[in-house]
Amino acid sequence: MGAAMLRVVSTLAGIYGLVVLLAWFFQDRLLYLPHVGREHVATPADRGLGWQQVDLITEDGLALDAWWIPAEDPRGSLLFFHGNAGNISHRLDSIQQFHRLGLSVLIVDYRGYGRSEGRPSEEGTAEDARTAWRWLTEQAEASPGEIVLFGRSLGAAVAAELAASLAPDVEPAALILESPFRSVPALGQQLYPFLPVRWLATLDYPTERYVSEISAPILVIHSRDDEIIPYSEGEAVFQAAGEPREMLTIQGGHNTGFIDSEPDYSAGIDRFLERHLGLSR
Repeated sequence: MGAAMLRVVSTLAGIYGLVVLLAWFFQDRLLYLPHVGREHVATPADRGLGWQQVDLITEDGLALDAWWIPAEDPRGSLLFFHGNAGNISHRLDSIQQFHRLGLSVLIVDYRGYGRSEGRPSEEGTAEDARTAWRWLTEQAEASPGEIVLFGRSLGAAVAAELAASLAPDVEPAALILESPFRSVPALGQQLYPFLPVRWLATLDYPTERYVSEISAPILVIHSRDDEIIPYSEGEAVFQAAGEPREMLTIQGGHNTGFIDSEPDYSAGIDRFLERHLGLSR
């Protein structure tokens, strides 16, 4: 190999090494996107919904911003964990869907998101989820057997971790996971096959493992058109879950499938709640 070729190879190797180093160093910023819309754009009142702003205090002393949107004569309560960008005010379409399904909703912004204090981390989102669960069961006095955990995208991993961590006698009534991924390393390796993601990853969020430890009914929702988290990820999470489990296949993009697939989306959730929980409207 000539000197010129060696220089080219060395340069390319150096560039690749730099890319790997940057990917490792900035992986938190690639996953958590709290600055994509920090300000609230609306409130439930703009949709004609009664609501209450709630300050949740975590065990490590952070104040989290949350909304409580009670339903009239509710069939149950839903604890909502959103994705990796934006804040709770960007989820009003979903809140309205669940409200029409007769569910009271508690939705929380993770630490560092929206008006919540702190900085996001895997350990931190787990603590945030536990804090929201405590408020819902203690302050709102919701029975665990009537609580549905819902998570979309990153929130699916947060919801699954919470469900897996709860004692059997206080487990939720059901778990709904929309657009879930198997784990951060598994998804990252698919999205960036040219990088040694499994070796680099310090974040895990092993949804696939969590669902295998959950005995509550699980509904996995995923779109074949999802351009961010492949449909195969949702299939893998579904296969890892124990019975009873259901898969609802929808259409539309990662951030719009729940709207693009109405009314099938809401009808599928409604059937799941009635079939497994007896929670009829």
